[in-house]
Amino acid sequence: MKYESTFIVSPELSAEKTDELITKIVKAIEALKGTIKAIQQLGKKRFAYSINKFREGNYIYMEFSGGGEIISTLENLFKFTDSVVRFLTIKIEKKKNVVKSDSKVEQSTADCNKI
Repeated sequence: MKYESTFIVSPELSAEKTDELITKIVKAIEALKGTIKAIQQLGKKRFAYSINKFREGNYIYMEFSGGGEIISTLENLFKFTDSVVRFLTIKIEKKKNVVKSDSKVEQSTADCNKI
């Protein structure tokens, strides 16, 4: 399964501590036989409202693949790390091809031909 996770780190956390946190998360994923596809530090962004008395935070985006047990481990790690303000992990699914039916178009052209 493929997953993507975005988490927000406290703006008070230094760059070195942020890198250590990312390394800790990567090691946790790899310990459960997961693979990291991409990691992006999106930078500091302002919140629409204050979260835990913070008005901004550092956003980090990750793409990874692996089994479902990775998600529970990762979310526990996020919950018990004080410097993580918010997080969201979702499963990436393949897009399904949708074939549109032209029956309504055919009916409307048939109705126009009657006139």
